[in-house]
Amino acid sequence: MDANGIKQYIRYIELDREKVPSFSEYPFNLPAIKNLQRLSFHPQVTFIVGENGSGKSTILESIAVAYGFNAEGGTRNFNFTSRATHSKLNHYLKVVRGTQRPRDGFFLRAESFYNFASNIDDLDSEPGGPPIIKSYGGISLHEQSHGESFFALFQNRFGGKSLYILDEPEAALSPTRQMSMLSIMHDLVGEGSQFIIATHSPIIMAYPQARIYEIKEGIEVVKYEDTEHYQVTRAFINNPKKMLRELLE
Repeated sequence: MDANGIKQYIRYIELDREKVPSFSEYPFNLPAIKNLQRLSFHPQVTFIVGENGSGKSTILESIAVAYGFNAEGGTRNFNFTSRATHSKLNHYLKVVRGTQRPRDGFFLRAESFYNFASNIDDLDSEPGGPPIIKSYGGISLHEQSHGESFFALFQNRFGGKSLYILDEPEAALSPTRQMSMLSIMHDLVGEGSQFIIATHSPIIMAYPQARIYEIKEGIEVVKYEDTEHYQVTRAFINNPKKMLRELLE
């Protein structure tokens, strides 16, 4: 094994299949999980892509929780709960770490980011200690647009030598902001950070030399140009009139 593989923060996960109660029950009946045994991660950037309902977010969320992050997002210091919706998959996952510990980290869950922003405001309303929001740019995340608050997180809170688990970070970002996010990612990778990302965005998953897992019947490594997201987007952009005619007639 190369040195980078040992030094990365998460090397791979394994599903303890013998302990799974039933592969006909949720979440073990999802395509991504039903055939899951081991999933190895790139030392820098790994993408998990697939259709809605395929199980990519479930896997990502379970990795984050098994590693010690709050199920609704944030750093490992956050422990708020607005509604327990995460699956029990994390109880059956073995997370194999590298020899180095990350200096910091963050789990971004797009669908519960509002709850995360509210928790910061609630904590800062209590007396004592410096405002938490200073680490996020100094302006309440609720006083910004959804996209601005996401980008404020990337710009102000993320740093080097850290682990970032991001579930659909493109959800609030324009294409231009997605490209800006790639630039920030690249700087952080150069500073020793590792990213594991579930995404639908052909822009974000274009990050060079990343490992891409695509979920269909199972989960396998694919090239960027072979992902369904890339192929469908390319076909539409190259000939929108034809695609619209097929879709709308």
